[in-house]
Amino acid sequence: MTPAPFHAELADAPPGETCVWLTAGAARIRVAWWKLGEKGTVFVLPGRTEGIEKYGRAAGDLVQRGFSVCIIDWRGQGLADRALPDRMSGHVDDFAEYQEDLDAMLVEAGRAGLPKPYFLIAHSMGGAIGLRALLRGLPFKAAVFSAPMWGISMAAWLRPVAAMVTALSQPFGFGHRLTPTTSGESYPLQVPFDGNVLTSDREMWAYMRRQIEVVPDLGLGGPTLTWLGAALRECAGLMAARAPDVPTITALGTVEKVVDVAPVHLRMAGWSNGQLDLYPGAEHEIMMEVPSSRERFFDRAASLFDARRG
Repeated sequence: MTPAPFHAELADAPPGETCVWLTAGAARIRVAWWKLGEKGTVFVLPGRTEGIEKYGRAAGDLVQRGFSVCIIDWRGQGLADRALPDRMSGHVDDFAEYQEDLDAMLVEAGRAGLPKPYFLIAHSMGGAIGLRALLRGLPFKAAVFSAPMWGISMAAWLRPVAAMVTALSQPFGFGHRLTPTTSGESYPLQVPFDGNVLTSDREMWAYMRRQIEVVPDLGLGGPTLTWLGAALRECAGLMAARAPDVPTITALGTVEKVVDVAPVHLRMAGWSNGQLDLYPGAEHEIMMEVPSSRERFFDRAASLFDARRG
């Protein structure tokens, strides 16, 4: 276990964190935890582009409700290793690599003695990783998903084109190119608050943007064609599987524009002990939305986790 940097002044997290480098397969990843609550440990799985610091306030919300918290930098983002010389390109060859990261996180949590039971909060791309983890039978007693990426949002006519292009990208040597319409700049630095698709809360937008401005290494641009192909395959596989027998709440904003919402509705309609929780007027980042939405999200997560502590 090697100490890793954590930008506490930007994260606005509770004091008392431990932040370390871990090895997952061939990648060095970063994990932080707050061993501050006795009710159990909530493992937070961020979305694509996100680093640990972005969830500093979320860690505080969970600690306030009596839980310890553990958060990860997936390979390819945050301060973890990045696969390509252009560190602003979001890239993995296969989503199974993220499961290696999660496995390393759980091993380290056990070594650190983080309290059980274990619970899961998974956002966006982290929602795909988290659902796969539940299907693998990893030891989470309950899960809360936030705008999970169980489908890639694109026009229907583009889907067969995307499948064909991504399948050809690696054998023809252009899999490292960014997907069309994306760039190598972090989204919060590209667009103004008005018209953004992440949050309707101006102060939380400034919080996200400030982290990348001060520590540019936390930023990430668009995904590569190889990442997109891997994501399409993983989403198809997840939707073909039966819902796991794990109590679940899935939070989704009614003006969601980042992930495909149809698979979310379809998946939750068939999840016998799952609940779809809609947030009127909320954008993609419900944990970084207006205060009333944030409070509702963490209260409902805590209530579900409290019910599964026994």
